[in-house]
Amino acid sequence: MREEGASRRALRPRDAATLIIVDRSDGEAKVLMGKRHQGHKFMPGKYVFPGGRVEPEDRRMCAAGALDAHVEAKLNARVPHPSSGFARAIALAAIRETFEETGLAIGVGDYGAPQRAPPGAWSRFAATGVYPALDDIDFLARAITPPGRPKRFDARFLVVDASAVARRVEGVVHPEAELVDLVWTPLDKARELDLPNITHFALEDLAEALKGGLDKRRPRPFYRELRGKRTREEL
Repeated sequence: MREEGASRRALRPRDAATLIIVDRSDGEAKVLMGKRHQGHKFMPGKYVFPGGRVEPEDRRMCAAGALDAHVEAKLNARVPHPSSGFARAIALAAIRETFEETGLAIGVGDYGAPQRAPPGAWSRFAATGVYPALDDIDFLARAITPPGRPKRFDARFLVVDASAVARRVEGVVHPEAELVDLVWTPLDKARELDLPNITHFALEDLAEALKGGLDKRRPRPFYRELRGKRTREEL
């Protein structure tokens, strides 16, 4: 038991990305949330934003446009090896995971299908004829899973407007999928769902950022645990 505990404490967090899609078309901000399958070991039955870990293929996928310079700088803050490629991979991972879990392709549909997409999820994305686009991606917050958990992620919460959804593949969400249900919910109603703690914080951060017009120069919250105490810093 001691060895298992030590192993969990030593577990290094994996880089991950989550995408919050915001619909403000009727004047009231709504966010897209999905309910995780009850059989998952990690956050079963919880409502979450689509997302997951960064994969090597995310560094090789082509994209339309580039991240805003302020967004890129904030994504690169306090990371061991900052680079444009790292920030870009974070954003593309969020787009890919959203596609895999919801069937929504974020990008532009008038460039033609991306050429030479990496195999797997990115090839399926390219088959929709959508180019993933980075211009409108914003960075909301960063959070590292506390030590001692069976899975740990260094997660970045990203934001994009619902107008960036260029295609939708049907049949991705179903009773046996990773997400069994999708809901568009107003921000205040979203907090009434069964959420992980960090998602509550992200919703509060989003509400505050929307009040300021999502100014790209704003500080971004960074949640982590230091010496057994949970902290909220700024990037």
